[in-house]
Amino acid sequence: MSDNRLKIGITQGDTNGIGWEVILKTLADSRIAELCTPVVYGSPAAAGYYRRCIADLEEIAFNTVSSARDARRGRVNLIACGPQELRIVPGEPSPEAGRAAVEALQAAVRDLKEGALDALVTGPIDKETAQADDFRYTGHTEYLAAELEGSPMMLMCSDRLRVGLVTTHLPLAEVSAAISRGKITEALDRLARSLVADFGVVKPRIAVLALNPHAGDGGLLGREEEETIRPAVNDAYAAGVLAFGPFAADGFFASGNYAHYDAVLAMYHDQGLAPFKTLTPDGVNYTAGLCKVRTSPDHGVAYDIAGRDKADPQSMRNAIYAALDIVENRRRWAAMSADPLQHFERDRGRDASAKDLPEMREGRHD
Repeated sequence: MSDNRLKIGITQGDTNGIGWEVILKTLADSRIAELCTPVVYGSPAAAGYYRRCIADLEEIAFNTVSSARDARRGRVNLIACGPQELRIVPGEPSPEAGRAAVEALQAAVRDLKEGALDALVTGPIDKETAQADDFRYTGHTEYLAAELEGSPMMLMCSDRLRVGLVTTHLPLAEVSAAISRGKITEALDRLARSLVADFGVVKPRIAVLALNPHAGDGGLLGREEEETIRPAVNDAYAAGVLAFGPFAADGFFASGNYAHYDAVLAMYHDQGLAPFKTLTPDGVNYTAGLCKVRTSPDHGVAYDIAGRDKADPQSMRNAIYAALDIVENRRRWAAMSADPLQHFERDRGRDASAKDLPEMREGRHD
């Protein structure tokens, strides 16, 4: 996993949703602060409000700081941000709550870009109430794409399943026009690179889903499979990506065929997320392909249970674990790939030393 050298930013999300509840329940476990240095961005008033809503919560003594650079190891740190006068009404969408979510996110991303944080874990936002003159994005993924270097991909991940998306927050009627041979090939390349560098998978195998029912039934239900998706799969395979498909989505998941692959590439949001959340309800949303690491729980604001002490923190906990693991995997991969020849020579030297060990033990080594 990791140690206290890694600083993990955590944003509060919508203050009328379950963000603070899952954050507090997660950070009440003192072992989290032993694994990393948490830095929470949000409203102290909201933290206090939801602390009172949770029964039998271990006391969390926040260390209030003005910058992530001042965060203390072994403590749960808090950077106060958001509107000073914040009306908290659990379960009620409001511009105030949306603004609080955006300001926490913006503050955390500034620290992330400056290198004061090693990774970011975001609480859920309401995409509608978050809209403002300085935030015209359909979600975290789109905002981070504008703020950070790289080409992002929404990648849902768990120990059981990983699902990447070609398109994200897009009306269903626009999906067919949005997928192209080149876009799918690029997505496969991006997904394969993430599996290697971020998850340590050697020669990953990727299954590609069809767009239409029954994979188009030979063109009877659509031509996208034959004219766009299959050629893209062939292009990726020829370029060295172990991509297979397209597979009809319903039978692919129902048969358990996904277990034979390291990841699945879906054409659109619900095609990938519906089976993922059904099979792995405590999974993690990871934004692959960016220069910085960002994860989040795989659930939304859950207004229907906000403030009722019913929210399960496991997905938030897993999001923190995933962020730590991915940062460490990236560091290892960067070190391994920086000078492959050097590693080859070093490993060859180790092999030679191992062969010499018997002679050394017998006193016959010069």
